[in-house]
Amino acid sequence: MTDPNQPNQPNQPNRGDRPDRPADPYPPIDPDHPDHLSEPGTPTHPYYQELEFLTHEEVPVRFAVRYGEDHRPPGRPGVLARRATLGAGWSVLQYRLTASAQDDPRAYGLLEREVAAAIAVERRYGQQRFGAVFPRIVGFDLTAAEPFVLYRPPAGRPLSEWAGRLGAEDQERITGQLAMAVRLLAGMDLVHRALAPDTVRWDGSRVRLSEPYAALRAGEAREPFGAAPWASPEQRAGSGAADPRDDLWSVAQIAYYLLAGRPDRGDGPPPDLAEYRRLAALGQSGLFSPHAAERPHAAALMRLLHVPDPLATGVGAADPLARWRAEYDRQIARKNTLREGAGPGAVAPSGGDRDTGPEPLAPRPPRTSLLDRIFGGGQEPARPADPAPSPSPPPGAVPDPLSRSRMCPHCLLPVAYDERLLVTIDAKGNRIPLDLSGERRPGHVADALRKAYHLCPHTVDGDEEHELPVPYLTTGEPLSIALVGSSSVGKTHLLAAMLGEVELGGLEPYGLKCRPLNPEAHRTYLRERVQSLQQGRQLGRTGQQTFARFADGLLVSAGGATPRPVVFFDLAGEDLAQDGEVGRFLMGVDAFVFVLDPLRALRLSSLDPVREQSGLRRRDLGDEAFTTVLNRIPRQRGGLVAAPAALAVNKSDLVRFEPVVDRWLGRSLPGRHDPAALRDESRDAYAFLAHHASAAWLKPFDDCADCTLHFVAATGGQARGDRFPHGARPRRVLAPLLSLFAMCGLLPGAEPREGIAR
Repeated sequence: MTDPNQPNQPNQPNRGDRPDRPADPYPPIDPDHPDHLSEPGTPTHPYYQELEFLTHEEVPVRFAVRYGEDHRPPGRPGVLARRATLGAGWSVLQYRLTASAQDDPRAYGLLEREVAAAIAVERRYGQQRFGAVFPRIVGFDLTAAEPFVLYRPPAGRPLSEWAGRLGAEDQERITGQLAMAVRLLAGMDLVHRALAPDTVRWDGSRVRLSEPYAALRAGEAREPFGAAPWASPEQRAGSGAADPRDDLWSVAQIAYYLLAGRPDRGDGPPPDLAEYRRLAALGQSGLFSPHAAERPHAAALMRLLHVPDPLATGVGAADPLARWRAEYDRQIARKNTLREGAGPGAVAPSGGDRDTGPEPLAPRPPRTSLLDRIFGGGQEPARPADPAPSPSPPPGAVPDPLSRSRMCPHCLLPVAYDERLLVTIDAKGNRIPLDLSGERRPGHVADALRKAYHLCPHTVDGDEEHELPVPYLTTGEPLSIALVGSSSVGKTHLLAAMLGEVELGGLEPYGLKCRPLNPEAHRTYLRERVQSLQQGRQLGRTGQQTFARFADGLLVSAGGATPRPVVFFDLAGEDLAQDGEVGRFLMGVDAFVFVLDPLRALRLSSLDPVREQSGLRRRDLGDEAFTTVLNRIPRQRGGLVAAPAALAVNKSDLVRFEPVVDRWLGRSLPGRHDPAALRDESRDAYAFLAHHASAAWLKPFDDCADCTLHFVAATGGQARGDRFPHGARPRRVLAPLLSLFAMCGLLPGAEPREGIAR
């Protein structure tokens, strides 16, 4: 950052700072013509290094560069700043994240959030006359060993140096321009959070805000930041949700500071506010209230100050996604019509009955069960042909394992609990019969069954012997979820990221508790998949199988209700794309996550370098695994797939700076179920895909009666070799799972199918 005690230095070629240096052969770069940045770099000058980065339009460029001295900018821990001279003498400021600071998992996220905000502002307002109030980003590289962002040097001097030297007219212009800047940021759902006399500059005609290193999305949980009096009391405390009116508190404090010549305490309206008639209107408006909800919005403040509102004139180009959002609404209406015509529960005759599966086998003769002997009871009652659903047992009760059979998710045949088929599995994979007939201690029985397996009795010649965790047969209604997509779309990483977030308590804010379906299998999955990913290692590709087995399972419960087993299938893309026997389990899967790869789907030139690096090509015919699976699973009479589905746009970090993607990927999931937000994200994702990809990529949405769409990132970055250089940073990976839970009646407070616009 420039020395505040020196006058602003113009962006002119710096040719005379070395008397022994020959004239610089590089042509000067006009900072007002950013297209010049797209020209390829020139051979390295003896006095320069090379610097490669992306412009705000994500165009890769390369320049000769000469660096100045490092210094630590205030308010940005772990970041070093320095001047840099590009090419023939274009001066820029570089902020980079040091290698030592990257041990802090939040540090990289803060820089990434800053870059996203700066790019969003540049793309929206950079070509507008009033865009000069914002810092102008030159470029960035978030994949470098020391990630960085480049800005044009700021004009003017901090307001703290103008104190006592500004007339009434300049003070009013500063206040008005700050209100306009807050209004423009609010139009993008951004809250700056770092407005203060030391960070806001004035050049005699306009203000210039500091870089958005502390910016948050409106509605995000406030993070404690700033000091009195410039940061609002709510912001300093980190309470509630970020609000654009947080910045208006800062505007009010700056206005008082410029007029009074001193800062206020920062806990409410200044005690001497009535003595300053020019602030009377601001005080009466509630601008100095310590509570954001009591302050006026920026547009109202601008009207009070008689400042024109640029957004009132429709600044910006027409939204190219508007027509596709309308198309989403039409498609939802079409599917609702088909669903209503099909009637409840109607299934196409060719698809079979996906709820009950094949006819059950004859039950074994009644016998006294082990659990009956332990907990009381007699022989098994005769099983009725069509049993009515039994009420959930009270918390802590042991469910009757013989009350109903379960369909094996592997072979799709019913399995009734039989203690003679209990086994444990040793470290070598050997199945060891488990006999608990002599065990009389209920706690020991319960613990043994929690870790035991139940052999499936339907193994025939040529089939692989398989088993089920005992809780799958003895708890609530199971829910099976399959991840679908071709090889290398990131299914394995997405599932590992999902279960990692679950392990960290990510479902608890939604009223859900999770336990392993089988403790040992879950520990193995966490060790081999989740921990490896969290340690920044790329996971190996899922190998092809001869028999479909689920990758991991959970027992999910809400509010003391009977836990429901939830099992996840992650098969190789080659297995899913082939209509073979290994995929026969798909006929009984309850819900699907279709995983879409932007590198294969999107017609965006910014993805071409990554496509070249990874060897992937764009496909207009869609994902062949999508088509194969959708053609195989049952349909309703209306022609729609009955099973709920979610379409996850994985690797969304590759397109994170597209405005509609940034709107969602740039914010964390809400801490409660929000059907309106779920519909809005689905609508935006549909429009984004419809605009940038062929219609074939939307086949899951077109074919499934209930399908939501989500922007997710399992890793948050591209691997180099077998590692993610800045660690794995999952984004919104629980969104598809929460949507499926809502549609399947597992999420508290959500009606089945909630989240689907009707």
